[in-house]
Amino acid sequence: MSKIRLGVNIDHVATVRNARGEIYPSPERAALLAQKSGADSITIHLREDRRHINDLDLKRIKKILKIPLNLEMACTLEMFKIAKKTKPDFVCIVPEKRKEVTTEGGLNLDINKSYLKKVVTSLKKNGSRVSLFVEPSKLAILKASNLGANCIEIHTGKICNLINKGKSYKVELKKIKKNSEYAEKLGLYVHAGHGLTYKSAKILSKIKSISELNIGHFLIGESIFFGLKNVIRNFRKIIKR
Repeated sequence: MSKIRLGVNIDHVATVRNARGEIYPSPERAALLAQKSGADSITIHLREDRRHINDLDLKRIKKILKIPLNLEMACTLEMFKIAKKTKPDFVCIVPEKRKEVTTEGGLNLDINKSYLKKVVTSLKKNGSRVSLFVEPSKLAILKASNLGANCIEIHTGKICNLINKGKSYKVELKKIKKNSEYAEKLGLYVHAGHGLTYKSAKILSKIKSISELNIGHFLIGESIFFGLKNVIRNFRKIIKR
């Protein structure tokens, strides 16, 4: 069975820094420690309002990393230009609403479809592997494939909420498994992320067609108590297959 990749999202290190307008804690330091502790990639979301990660973070982290940098971004002209210039190894295009607390669902792939396809094509030619953040839906996955994406990232918010509340998640798990296998048949790499904890990451890591899990909020939260290195190593053990 193939190894599943662990992507570590360090956005909320920057959230803590920005709460006081200080220069610490450093997202760069977190990225290097995550790299040293077993992360396969580092994820940062450069939001339009720069509520956590900022442009300088992106520039500095891209420069120091030896593992891939995954840039999450909205499909706007500003972000497209930034991604073209900085050339992150991976780009994940996500929906973004200015007042949302966190990403609320998958992309609507019918909005500005021709522009989205142009962005995907251009970023791929620029050397970035491009992923689209989608719901676990056959139609959404087919649309992502038709847009030329290298990968999809399945939005796992619903199943994680069910698991956290102690409710039955079997129907949602079956849906994710079925659609992950469908995406794999289309030649797409399958990633998953949003709301993952130790328990939900372990459950989803058993789906063979999922090649990567991206984990941030819970991971950074646990690090307050147990340290970033220990939490990353715990996740590595939990998702091992």
